[in-house]
Amino acid sequence: MAISTRDRRPTADQACVDAVETAREAALEVAPGEIGEYLGYDVEEERTVTHRFACTNPAYVGWNWAVTLVRASRARTVTVAETVLLPSAAAVLAPAWVPWEDRLQPGDLGPGDILPPAEDDVRLIPGWSADEAPGYDPTEAESMWWVAAEAGLGRLRVLSPIGRDDATDRWYSGERGPEAPIALAAPGQCSTCGFSVPMAGGLGRVFAVCANEHAPDDGRVVSLDHGCGAHSEVLAVPAALAERPAPLLDEIGYDTIVLERRAAKADVEAIADVEVSDVVAEADEVVEEQILEAAVDDLVEKPADSDVAESADVEDGEPEDR
Repeated sequence: MAISTRDRRPTADQACVDAVETAREAALEVAPGEIGEYLGYDVEEERTVTHRFACTNPAYVGWNWAVTLVRASRARTVTVAETVLLPSAAAVLAPAWVPWEDRLQPGDLGPGDILPPAEDDVRLIPGWSADEAPGYDPTEAESMWWVAAEAGLGRLRVLSPIGRDDATDRWYSGERGPEAPIALAAPGQCSTCGFSVPMAGGLGRVFAVCANEHAPDDGRVVSLDHGCGAHSEVLAVPAALAERPAPLLDEIGYDTIVLERRAAKADVEAIADVEVSDVVAEADEVVEEQILEAAVDDLVEKPADSDVAESADVEDGEPEDR
């Protein structure tokens, strides 16, 4: 079986493979001080080799400097073709590019923002064709608009069947559809509510607009099988006397009640106004009185030493010297 020349891989040119230092010098000219170890080479084409060096810049971890060398036919020297910084498999890269129309989410549009629809938006069709034209040429829309305006057909474009179906699915499966938690616990559906304003057109068979200012969906489109607790037919019926339960007396639990008395509050404020020095002086006077009383008691109860000696001489029968 013959092998086609297109399937044959190019052979490595030895002169280009050996010129590692030439490739390093070219990389140093572009990024001085950022060239690391040699990582190998790749054969691009015949007499074309790309040498790879590690990048030591901490901001480009996992990136490699690639220097491509070429050699002309029958030439003895190699030439530097290009020097670029390329990411490796371990490099941190930015996420894939996403067009802005795909990144835009409901609620992103703010005051003053402009969001024109695409010319080929499948959600819109010419207003004069309604549901009869599944598609149209956007380039002819401007010229056809003048004809429609003279005929009094109104808007340039209207909602297409695809756009109507998308809106129906989004509204019906959202928070204002029949599966919302508030709708499952509602006493009635919006189809029987007096605050439900009907919608014209085909969407009116499924949706309506809530006009109850106390309802959570006031001024919003709701499905007819949606519901909430503010239904117009919900009446507050008082319970009969016979159905009322007997009052219960709790004899175990208790509540703590803090009573504020003005008199007690005034006493506390008066005590707080007393200076500390007055209190200390009064305490010192009390202590001094107690010390004096104790000293007087000692003098009264304890006899003098001379009295004890005289009583001892009288008992021995010795006369006192005069």
